[in-house]
Amino acid sequence: MQHSVSSQHALDQAIALSPAGDDTFIGHTSPAYANMVGLFGGIIAATLLNAVMKHPARLGEPVSQTVHYAAPVADGEFTVTARAMRTNRSTQHWLVELRQDEQVAAYATAVTGLRRDTWSATDASFPAVPPANSIEPTPPLSFAVWTKRYEMRFVEGGPHDQPGAEYPSRTTVWLRDQPPRALDFPSLASLCDAFFPRIFLRRQRRAPIGTVVLTTFFHVDAGQLRTLGSHHVLGVARGLHYGKGFFDQSAEIWSADSVMLASSHQMVYFKE
Repeated sequence: MQHSVSSQHALDQAIALSPAGDDTFIGHTSPAYANMVGLFGGIIAATLLNAVMKHPARLGEPVSQTVHYAAPVADGEFTVTARAMRTNRSTQHWLVELRQDEQVAAYATAVTGLRRDTWSATDASFPAVPPANSIEPTPPLSFAVWTKRYEMRFVEGGPHDQPGAEYPSRTTVWLRDQPPRALDFPSLASLCDAFFPRIFLRRQRRAPIGTVVLTTFFHVDAGQLRTLGSHHVLGVARGLHYGKGFFDQSAEIWSADSVMLASSHQMVYFKE
């Protein structure tokens, strides 16, 4: 007997949630986004945000999300609860928890809001870069399965172009889902974590690491995201400080026509 193959994108399969009562959803881990230990942090962030996006009480669109990674998410089923803690006229504040075996593995706070046209400006600068199609994609990394789910075209700071301890750990890379997928808020949340840990580049070697907290700010609305389709976006990441077992790194995601889509900041644990 021939089995049908789902045409759903791997990211949509990974973040899929089934309603299971008030404020509660059931999900399942996807081997397509496996990391060195547990799940890729970006797909966890996307899953938690998806619970907010699917909630019938949601007001507006994502403005920010802060994810706390309390423990590795083990292979198998999990429960996600999403609760609106307060709803104002223009903003809504959420608490989202991912649980396995009755324990919290990850949780997030999020803000959604009604966006309106106002004055706007961007102080950050879009870097001078060659177009995405002029750069060859970098093969996925064997030790991180999730890298197969992204097409990465490095302008600088790739995994095989490590600058060494005396240089900053800046990466500039054209990114998109693999296979290509139209950009939306969950996929944008995941892309904000699709950068190799800065300490890998800074020290030219791998070390045990784990993101502790990741905050993402969304600077565009759903209509702007829809106009981008599945085109490449530009990611820029850099480390700021390393020491006492933790380091932080910041990231920006830009459209090809120099619109800042999102920015993020995370703190990462590392072990010598």
